[in-house]
Amino acid sequence: MSFIDVFAWFVLIVMALLAIAIFIAIGMAPGYLAKSRNHPWAEAVEVAGWVTLICGFVLWPLALVWAFVDVPAPGRKASTP
Repeated sequence: MSFIDVFAWFVLIVMALLAIAIFIAIGMAPGYLAKSRNHPWAEAVEVAGWVTLICGFVLWPLALVWAFVDVPAPGRKASTP
């Protein structure tokens, strides 16, 4: 094997590992954001993020938006501007 072949395999492995890392980071993002914002349904947002990402990515942005939705706590009135 020449140096170019070894370098090509190295680049291929690094790219595959990077793709896996990006996939995991994108899957974790809605759940992480919901937990950091003390969302009442943080676990549901986390599951929705993973399921929609694995099943085609089409509804994944909806899970991301859900992580940012502020739901008033029970017994607390929503403030009106």
